Amino acid sequence: MRRLTAMTKEAQKAPAGRAKKELPEHLKAYRHVWVFIEYERGAVHPVSLELLGEGRKLADTLGVELAGVLLGADRAALVAAAGQCFEHGADLVYMSASEVLRDYRNAPFTNAMTDLVNTYKPEILLLGATTLGRDLAGAVATTLLTGLTADCTALAIDDNRSLAATRPTFGGSLLCTILTLNFRPQMATVRPRVMRMPERQPGRSGRIVEHAFDMPEESIATKIVRFMPDRTSDKAQLAYADVVVAGGLGLKSAANYALVVELAQVLRGEHGGTRPIAQKGWIPPDRQIGQTGKTIRPRLYIAAGISGAIQHRVGVEGADLIVAINTDANAPIFDFAHVGIVADATQLLPALTEAFRRRLAVNRLAG
Repeated sequence: MRRLTAMTKEAQKAPAGRAKKELPEHLKAYRHVWVFIEYERGAVHPVSLELLGEGRKLADTLGVELAGVLLGADRAALVAAAGQCFEHGADLVYMSASEVLRDYRNAPFTNAMTDLVNTYKPEILLLGATTLGRDLAGAVATTLLTGLTADCTALAIDDNRSLAATRPTFGGSLLCTILTLNFRPQMATVRPRVMRMPERQPGRSGRIVEHAFDMPEESIATKIVRFMPDRTSDKAQLAYADVVVAGGLGLKSAANYALVVELAQVLRGEHGGTRPIAQKGWIPPDRQIGQTGKTIRPRLYIAAGISGAIQHRVGVEGADLIVAINTDANAPIFDFAHVGIVADATQLLPALTEAFRRRLAVNRLAG
C-alpha cells in the first residue's frame, strides 16, 4: 500500500521522481485538499491554522481547492470559526453541527468524518498530531482502509499527484518519504509548530457547505460527565515561546541544568532539553525538545551542550535564530545553527546570563 524510501537530509528537499503513472480510475473522483479543524471550547487550535498554510501550498500545486472541516454543536460558533479558516487560506469549509459533536468523542467524530470523506471525496486529509488529532486520525484511516503517515516534518506533491510525506524513522537517524499510492484519501498528521503559521488575510471569505449528521446518542458508548481543565496548562509552553534555551549531555550533570534555567529566566523565555537528558531524569518529559518531544519555532533558540542529532534537528530547525554552544567543533548542530560557538557551555552560560542581565537592565532604564 505504501512505499518507504530512506532519504538523506539533502534529499528530503524534494521527493525522488517516479515515472509518471496514470491514476487508477477509482481514485480519479478524489480531489481537493482537506484540513481537519480542531475546534474545542470556542477556540481553533493553532496547529489547524498552520496546516491550512501548508495545505494551501499543496492545493495550489495540484490546482484544486483547500477546504477546512469543522465539527461541533453550535452552528453560529462554527460559522465564526469558518471565518478564521478563510482568513488563513481555506476556499471552503465543510461543516457538520450536531449535539453529539459538542465535545470530542471518537465514535461520533469518526463517523462524521468518514461520512464527509465518502460523500465529497478529498484526495488529501491533514490533521494536527495533537492528542485529539492522533486519536481521530487513526480511527478514520482504519475505517476508510487508507494510509496514514504520522508526525510528518515535510509535505510535498510528486509527479503523479501523490502526497509525499516525510518523517523521521529508525529512532530519528533517517528521514523517509512515504506515499499512499493506491488508496484515497492520503492522510497525514503534523505536530504543532512544525509548519509556519500562514499570514492572516483579514476579510478573506469563502463558501460553507453544511452537511447533515445524525447519530443517536444512545448508540455512543462514551459519555461526557464533566469537563476538567488540564492541570498542566500552566507548565512548559515551549511550542509557542519566543525564546527557548535548551541543554544536552554537554552540560555534564543535572545540577548544571540550572544554568539553562537561569538564562531562560533572564531572557523571559522557556527552557528545555534533549531526549537523553530527559531519559536521565534531568528534566521532566514536558520539557523535552525534538521529534519525540516538543517541536518549537522561537525567534531565538540557544542550544547548550547539544550535539544536534536529526531527532533534535527536526524539532528546532524552524527557529528564526539558532545559537549553538558545543566543545566539539564538528558537532552536527553546527551544520544548521546560524551562530556557532565552540566553548564549554557550563562556562559560557553564566557569562551570557550576566551579560544579558546587564544589557536588559540598561534597556529598561533607558526606556
